[in-house]
Amino acid sequence: MAKIQTINATEFKAKCLEILDRLSAREVDQIVVTKRGKPVAVLTPPPSEDAAIRSIHGFMRGSVAVPPDFDLTEPVSAEAFIADSGDLHG
Repeated sequence: MAKIQTINATEFKAKCLEILDRLSAREVDQIVVTKRGKPVAVLTPPPSEDAAIRSIHGFMRGSVAVPPDFDLTEPVSAEAFIADSGDLHG
């Protein structure tokens, strides 16, 4: 369950460093800062290093399906590629 705290801008200004420390320690998941009762900002801690890496590396994991009888090591064409002769553009 997400731990969300709402705080007004005046209190946020007075306790900013304490609030950032609580976010960093993951004591709260989200801080909503309000001004005159209306939300003006939402603070969340940055993703963990593991989560950040997972979002970059392997973000397409599971998006490709290879049929079980398909051999990924088998050549796809019997014809030679143009690049085989050193010519990169035909």
